[in-house]
Amino acid sequence: MIWRFTLRRLAVGLVQLSVLIVAVFFLIRLLPADPVSRFVGLNASPEAYALAEQSLGLDLPALEQFEVFLFGDDEEVGLVGGELGTSWVTGSSVNQEIRQYLPVTLELITLSFLIAVGLGVPIGVLGAVNPGGAADKGTLIYGLFAGSQPEFSWGIIFIFVFFVVLGIAPGPLGRLSPLTDPPDFVTGAITIDALLAGRVDIFLEALWYLSLPILTLSFVLSGPIIKMVRENVAQTMNADFMFYGQAAGLPRGILARDALRAAFAPALTLIGILFGFMIGGAVLIESIFSISGLGQYAIRSILAFDYPAIQGVVLTISALTLLIYLAIDVCQALLDPRVSV
Repeated sequence: MIWRFTLRRLAVGLVQLSVLIVAVFFLIRLLPADPVSRFVGLNASPEAYALAEQSLGLDLPALEQFEVFLFGDDEEVGLVGGELGTSWVTGSSVNQEIRQYLPVTLELITLSFLIAVGLGVPIGVLGAVNPGGAADKGTLIYGLFAGSQPEFSWGIIFIFVFFVVLGIAPGPLGRLSPLTDPPDFVTGAITIDALLAGRVDIFLEALWYLSLPILTLSFVLSGPIIKMVRENVAQTMNADFMFYGQAAGLPRGILARDALRAAFAPALTLIGILFGFMIGGAVLIESIFSISGLGQYAIRSILAFDYPAIQGVVLTISALTLLIYLAIDVCQALLDPRVSV
């Protein structure tokens, strides 16, 4: 049953991705922008303009451009062959550039979510099993406080407090000290690459320099996670099967564990949505802390009217988001078999 449910969700995801491919390609070309003038200048001769337009492939009708994008031409392999094209700015493969920048963003987001979930879930449960107590009031205040400002605002505040005033955190200089040579590129995640290279010193230094951006994201993300877990567990504690457990004399810890399992599916949905959102939404954090990730790459591509790079970033984020949603649906079906019916 679970395999049939997974295949159905995968088929729906493929249809959604196909629609996104068509929409992204044509919507970009409807923007009021002239990428040819961006490369040759506004005062270029008609001959130079026509030559640049031909070199970019923009002299073809839109449908023919889409066909080249999908199936390639004599010089390049298209999307069907697994290639996203060549960047107009750098001349490099968009696949290679995304392969370079995407792990940076995923590393930052994953570490932040591990901390946010690791703190948010037990704190939310603690507030729910002690309604009206100090822990419950504390979780409410913390959730409202963490969500009172956007992540980039908290990032600036944390830099000022922990780096400028207290001097106990590193400056916003990226993932490593400018004087440190990074380990050889294997996965793109500097903490993993450092461990693979046997460089514990670089691993610890990377964690040190990532501490403030991770603190910023985990602080903001833990707020809604705490509130979601707290509300769901509190509602589950009032369910009939929980009253039966209390009447049977089950310990509060066992009741809290059962309530968490029953209430975790909605919280899991929220976590997945936040993770998918942060893949494309961490650009401001990357800017503040000088981290060259996928968000920064996307901004540079948009400012340069680099259509292949923009398409590659949007489709990559969309595909990852759909995979995350698929994983959430499968996990929910495992937690609650009624979902897969």
